[in-house]
Amino acid sequence: MIDALAGGRVHVSELARRLGLSRPLLYLHLDRLEKAGLVTGQLELAESGRAMKYYELVDFDLTITVDTVREALKGTTA
Repeated sequence: MIDALAGGRVHVSELARRLGLSRPLLYLHLDRLEKAGLVTGQLELAESGRAMKYYELVDFDLTITVDTVREALKGTTA
């Protein structure tokens, strides 16, 4: 997902097509990435009045430790 966003801002439907994921599953992952501060989502209105959600990467530097892995896994099942 990070690789798919590395080229710049992408509409969620296009991202779902690129990754071969359903939009509900994609939103689940994007929500976690957004909460982790790795991506940001922006809701925009198209000329047609349709709501369009775009995501893009946030510049980040990530250090993985035991604590960061434990924090990332909170609320998940084994």
